[in-house]
Amino acid sequence: MKIEILGVGCPKCKQLTANAEAAVKELNIQAEIAKITDIGKITDYGVMMTPALAVDGRVVAAGKVLSKDEIKNIISK
Repeated sequence: MKIEILGVGCPKCKQLTANAEAAVKELNIQAEIAKITDIGKITDYGVMMTPALAVDGRVVAAGKVLSKDEIKNIISK
């Protein structure tokens, strides 16, 4: 599983990254967490508001910081 955090490094992006890392750790699953900070790549995903979360190349949330539990719910499906 590949989890991507799309954002330029703002505090909300950092919080989303921390929440994603905590969710992966609690679920004890193998996942690569990557940060995408290039504006061109972010817009290629169709994201206009950051932070955004993509799982396996599909954007699942944009413009808000998902909680650890929300992320766990998404990636455990």
